[in-house]
Amino acid sequence: MTAAPAKRREFSIPGLNPPISHYCDAVAFENLLFISGIAPLDENLNVIGGDDAAAQAEAIFSAMDKILKAAGASFSDVLKVTVLLTDVNDRTKINPVRQKYFGSARPASTLFEVSKLAVPGMKVEIEAVVGLPNA
Repeated sequence: MTAAPAKRREFSIPGLNPPISHYCDAVAFENLLFISGIAPLDENLNVIGGDDAAAQAEAIFSAMDKILKAAGASFSDVLKVTVLLTDVNDRTKINPVRQKYFGSARPASTLFEVSKLAVPGMKVEIEAVVGLPNA
């Protein structure tokens, strides 16, 4: 008896910024969803939120919400986030935005300070791993 092939699905969400390289917004593999690093960019690759890390985080979590919904998940299904900041002191500015979206759910989390991100003006980028409830 042979095993059924693993289920792999790619997600490209209408209305989000186009990829700036060879990737998609997220990839589901069986019951896991891997969300690419989300940038605070509009459809024309302009930074949303100007120089405000909290406004950039708001744009990121709004985009993450769209990705999660497309995959049949929610913020309570997020298992792990990785946060990249150009200034680690912005952590306190983005934390209320995180709390707004995650509510009482607390994903595992790693935060890195980096010298710069892919598009000039970006102060934050966030990726996530999600457990799909109906996979």
